[in-house]
Formats: sequence, structure tokens, C-alpha cells
Amino acid sequence: MEKLKVCLVNDSFPPEIDGVANAVVNYAGIINESYGSATVVTPSNPQADDSAFPFPVCRYPSLDTTRLVGYRAGLPFSPEIQRRLDDKDFNIIHSHCPVSSTLLARLLRERIDVPLVMTYHTKFDIDIAKAISSKLLQEEAKRMLVENISACDEVWTVSRGAGENLRSLGYEGDYLIMPNGVDLPRGRVDEELIAQTCRDYDLPRGVPVFLFLGRMMWYKGIRIILDALKALADGGRDFRMVFVGGGADRDEIVKYSEKLGLKGRVFFCPAVHDRNIVRAWYCRADLFLFPSSFDTNGLVVREAAACGLASVLIRGSCAAEDVEDGETGFLIEENSASMAEKLETLCRCPNTVKRVGQQAQSRLYISWEEAVGRACRRYETVIENYRRGLYPQHERLSDDFIRTMSNSMEAWDELRERQRSKMLELRQEYRELRDEMKEEMNSTRQRLRDNIAQYLERFM
Repeated sequence: MEKLKVCLVNDSFPPEIDGVANAVVNYAGIINESYGSATVVTPSNPQADDSAFPFPVCRYPSLDTTRLVGYRAGLPFSPEIQRRLDDKDFNIIHSHCPVSSTLLARLLRERIDVPLVMTYHTKFDIDIAKAISSKLLQEEAKRMLVENISACDEVWTVSRGAGENLRSLGYEGDYLIMPNGVDLPRGRVDEELIAQTCRDYDLPRGVPVFLFLGRMMWYKGIRIILDALKALADGGRDFRMVFVGGGADRDEIVKYSEKLGLKGRVFFCPAVHDRNIVRAWYCRADLFLFPSSFDTNGLVVREAAACGLASVLIRGSCAAEDVEDGETGFLIEENSASMAEKLETLCRCPNTVKRVGQQAQSRLYISWEEAVGRACRRYETVIENYRRGLYPQHERLSDDFIRTMSNSMEAWDELRERQRSKMLELRQEYRELRDEMKEEMNSTRQRLRDNIAQYLERFM
């Protein structure tokens, strides 16, 4: 296999944690270790520390849109990042986000003349609806998104459901299903680590423990979970529920849980970055609850399976693809009553739950090494097809559009630098004024002491 030089582009990347960011980390690490070299290109983040990664990470300007979409939005028309990428000698570009990342990737393709692959991970129509209230603007955003995807040389989706969602947006081109992998090994972690991880939570032995791990967003089906737990509690069923993760809706979710009177049974743990701690939570739980019809792949379901943990999923959802009810997982309808009924039944059948978890481990699991290896073999085909001119000629971004956006970015950079310089000047002026005031105050204190001493000498 020819040594690959891959440019991986995505809007989310650590310290932001989600399934796509995790995918990019694994792609980059495995490519760098086994297939050539990889460079990650992603928006800047003031909390980022990229020094721990064994591959280069190039950051470019961004806006803080975490309240809208859960991550920072890149500003892809930065002249600086284009100049930095021109000399990397990439032979393929792989975008994992169909919006600003793919715009940046298209610009780079026009400059260095290599193929562009795009993986569609997420149902972007839901993100668009969350970020934009106007129906007219939503439709325009979808149209632009589809145009962006259609401009790529090859399109991959992570599941059949993701492909169906892409079609529903108006995409008419071909696509390949290239599933993501799991970076957890099969098997359990040490019991001591499990005990240490859970020590701050009241999780008595013999009481069923349910788990949710991921972004704390309502569209993940979390209301279904909480309402089902309320029904279980009202029916006298003892249980514990642990939510692990952060997200824009976390505070609302905590308040809703307390409103339902679930305090003492439901616990909220912050996002965990240590993968062994993640494994420990999967190993401690009895069932993984993931009633999401939003996710296009549901990597957490396969992570749970790696640890022998069965999942409760929405029938017909992308996360439930390849899951057989009662064999490799448990399927419900998309409502809390169905989940409550399923959980009540399973609480009385712990041996069934354990058996299904073991079967999920053997039949659902796919490693990242296997998934990225398959992708790299496909990269070679894409590169050869591109060299032979087998892909359609895609419309270039207009020179006027690029020039306008580049000028805007340069103006943005200049304005930001001016603001930074002005802030530094103000800080320096503040320090000088503070030092002057401190010196004047010290001088005043000394004069006051001298006057008091003179007074005492004269009259005492």
C-alpha cells in the first residue's frame, strides 16, 4: 500500500468531545501509526492543548457557537490556514463535517488538486432546525449543505439510516456505507477500577444500574429515559441511573430530573475523557439506555457491546441497525411508556440481560483498526479514480466569492489583532495607573505617619 498523506478536516475536535471528534482522533492516530501520515485541520479553541497528539493539528479562526450546535464553528476562508496547508503534500482530503470544514476542503482541493472524500455522520437537518428558527432559512441552509456535499468526489455515510437522511435532504448522488469503529477493546476492566470510578455514587449491589453516556442534549431521547424512570419509581421499582457527559441541555435535564423527584436514584457525572474510566462505567452498568432517533451510528452502543453491556434502543433508529431484539439488544417504541415496560420486564430477567450483552459483544463490535483499515484501502481506490479522471468535474467556488470571503477574513484578522493590541495597551495603562496610585498611597501613608509622630512629640 502506498504511504498516504491524509488531511482530516472537522469542526469538532478535543477539547470538544462527541462521536465525530472521536472518529477523527482515531482516524488520525491509526493512519499516522500504520498507513502514512495524517494532519487534523480544525477550528481554534482557547481551551485546546494539542501537544498530546502524535500527529499535527492545524487550527484556524473560529466563532463560539457551542450554545447553538455544541461546538465552535470554523471560519474556513482564512488565508493563513490555506497557506499553511498548501505545502503539506497531501494526496487525499477527508472532511467529516459538511459545512465549514467541507468549504475549507473544497478550497484546498482547488489549490493542490487531490480528491476530496466527505463522511456524513450526523443528521444535520436537526442541527439546522435547532440553530435556525426561520423555515425559509432552514430550507436554504439545507440546499447549501447538499450543494457542498455534492461537490465532493466521493461521499460516505456511517450507516444506512444516515444515507436515508442524506437523501431526505435532497442529495441525489452515490454514497458508500463506511461504519465507524470503537476504540475500546473487548472485555472488562479491573474490578478495582470499577469500584474506584463509582465510589462517590450510591450504587448498591443487587439494584439494577442503567447508564447513558454522551452529549446531554434533549434530542438524544433523554426525556424518554427520565419519564420512564419516573414510572418505574412510581411503581415501586428500585434502580439507579447514571448520566455521564456534558452538553448545552445538561442544566435543564438535571432540573427536570429533580422536578420528577428522582434525586437519590439518578446521578449526573461530568464528561469523562479517560477511556478506561468510560469502560469502567460500561462494566458497572446492567443496561445502556440510548433512545435516540437522532444519531446516525450510535458508536456508544458498540462501545457498550465491547464491555458486554446490552442497549435499549428505538426500533428502526440508526443506532439500532444490525441489532436483533432479544438477541443483541432490546428494541422499544419511541416513548417513555414502552421504555418503562421494557425496563420493568428486564429488571426481572437479569440472566437474559447478561446473555444479550455477551452476544452483543461478539456480534456488534468493530474495532477502529478494522474501520480505518477499510477506509485507507478505499482511499487508494479514490486516489486512483481521481488520477484517471473518473469523477465528475465539480463546480469551483467562484473567484469573486473566494476573494470576498478571503478579504473578509483578512479584515476579521486585522480587527481582531487591533482589538488584541488595544487590550494590551489598556492593560499596560491600567498597570501603570495602578502602580502610580500604589506609590501615591504609600507616600500618603508615610506623610500621615510623620505627621502623627510630630504631633505626639509636640503634645505628649
